[in-house]
Amino acid sequence: MPDLDLVTAEGPVRVFTLLHAAQPVMLNLGEPGGLDITPWADRVRAIDAKYAGPWELPVIGVVSDPTAVLIRPDGYLAWVGDPTGWGLAEALTTWFGPRSPPGFTRRSATAM
Repeated sequence: MPDLDLVTAEGPVRVFTLLHAAQPVMLNLGEPGGLDITPWADRVRAIDAKYAGPWELPVIGVVSDPTAVLIRPDGYLAWVGDPTGWGLAEALTTWFGPRSPPGFTRRSATAM
């Protein structure tokens, strides 16, 4: 994942700064709140952001702007998609485990 300069509701931030917590990031670059990752919210951080500029990847060069990307904690992409979210649930399950049941949080799991 390129280390882009993003603009979020909290202000400007670089992609790699979002990864300092060693937690996966669902970076939504389309309509805010456009992708629902609620069943994985206990494991994946959702960020709505904007980026103005070209997407240039090593070796490949400039690519089309994605609507959203799922970034693994190591900075590699686990999924690149569009507003339909096609394949997102499968990528989330593959990389970060099955959906959590409604109302489940890490705190409630450790309190048991």
